[in-house]
Amino acid sequence: MQTIDEVQEEIIDEFAIFDDWMDKYALIIEAGNSLEKLDDIYKTPNNIIEGCQSRVWLQTDYENGKLHFRAESDAVIVKGLLALVLRVFSGRTPDEIIGADLRFLKEVGLTEHLSPTRSNGLLSVIKQIRFYAIAYKAKEGQNN
Repeated sequence: MQTIDEVQEEIIDEFAIFDDWMDKYALIIEAGNSLEKLDDIYKTPNNIIEGCQSRVWLQTDYENGKLHFRAESDAVIVKGLLALVLRVFSGRTPDEIIGADLRFLKEVGLTEHLSPTRSNGLLSVIKQIRFYAIAYKAKEGQNN
């Protein structure tokens, strides 16, 4: 399995092919189309991410020491952003997630090309993922 840095580098390379932001948005939308649909049973108030303008659900499962994330949004751009973030974080240990330097957002130019509400929403998702990692790491520590 690739490291978080290798996955980020892959994403950066995919975006580097395009100069035009319309093409980059198309790539984001395409990523969102590949996101597996979240079962309705997971679309609960507990899984809604606060701070997002559109509705975003994040389902987290913990298996064999790794966190697995599934997410969905009712907005196409947000869905694509979720797909990119999950590509980096899903299937990782809590330590990998906590220690990750999430640089691809800045290097791709997303931080400067997203609206403030989308940026805030994306940061809320990342914050929630890191929160889950910290919580499961603490839980692991109690079990040892």
